[in-house]
Amino acid sequence: MKSKSIAVVGAAETTQLGVIPDLSQIQLHADAALNAMADAGLKPSDIDGLATTPEWTPNLANYLGITPAWVDGTMVGGCSFMLHVRHAAAAINEGLCSTVLITHGESGRSRVGVGPFSGNRASLEGQFEAPYGIMGPPTVFTIPVLRYMKTYGVSEEQLAMVAVVQREWAAKNPRASMKDPITVQDVLSSRMIAYPFRLLMCCLVTDGGGALILTSAQRAKDFPRKPVYILGTGEGAESWMISQMEDFTTSRAFRVSGRKAFAEAGISHKDVDHLMIYDAFAHLPLYGLEDLGFCKPGEAAGFIWERNTAPGGKLPLNTNGGGLSYMHSGMYGMYALQESVRQMRGVAPAQVPDAKISVCHGVGGMFAASGTIIFSNQAP
Repeated sequence: MKSKSIAVVGAAETTQLGVIPDLSQIQLHADAALNAMADAGLKPSDIDGLATTPEWTPNLANYLGITPAWVDGTMVGGCSFMLHVRHAAAAINEGLCSTVLITHGESGRSRVGVGPFSGNRASLEGQFEAPYGIMGPPTVFTIPVLRYMKTYGVSEEQLAMVAVVQREWAAKNPRASMKDPITVQDVLSSRMIAYPFRLLMCCLVTDGGGALILTSAQRAKDFPRKPVYILGTGEGAESWMISQMEDFTTSRAFRVSGRKAFAEAGISHKDVDHLMIYDAFAHLPLYGLEDLGFCKPGEAAGFIWERNTAPGGKLPLNTNGGGLSYMHSGMYGMYALQESVRQMRGVAPAQVPDAKISVCHGVGGMFAASGTIIFSNQAP
């Protein structure tokens, strides 16, 4: 992709976040979509490209009254929306469409209009992992994090510090689900979920959604809001089965996705003013900082402990409060993208002064897939 050839011209989350018992999953998609269209000064008939998950793309197109010429239903877990951004940028550059709407909505807490949880016993993980007792993200993610902690000597206190720092950012955000200050001891005293994860090291379970609208940079000046340009993109995948990771202390998908995005953007790490790393659980920012190249292997826990990512630190990280304190409806990637766009527009509740480049990095499944988007507010 040519750097800065594509811009985000519309961005919004659902009108409410948290517990929304009166809206179904598809209604959350629609609410976010209509808010993003209002932000961009568009109507449904202006949209000719549509990407979404976990809703089925044709259903949402019909629900919104859109007849798109390009669709994307990529579903690789929580980073799917990073991949949607990348695919939409390619489609616009190729002339397949001109204005793409990307939506997300999940009734993660209220479970309205959502299919039941189910496991496929015939799947690879159903055959080769489930019989050993792992049941969902909290138990699956313990496997790599315990190896990581043992290899690098990372303490429970250092893992808890990730949640503490992100709560500091959340306290600055009126829309955050959890804003009360917490200490390392508070985290370690919270209920055990699956060792080493305590309750406050685990993501929230909420309702909500968000939407983005992309178009060519040449058209961006015609829209009412400040454009946010895409500098670089990357994606990668390793394995849906945690047992098949090449190395429990690093994610191959993270490395592939991050390297591609940085190479495409033509920037170095010192150029980055703001960083979002998907944090369904407290260990993920450690992997992200290292696999993206901001820290050497084993050094991320100390980097966060020394408050480098906290308010006033040299690398502001997860400034909305993250999936641990802001919002997490099940697939968090859209909320990370929204915060990067807010930072580049200069309208974030915890705005980073003079921020010009934001890196947004996501994970799908338990290290199964990854997407990286690098944004800039500087016109081409």
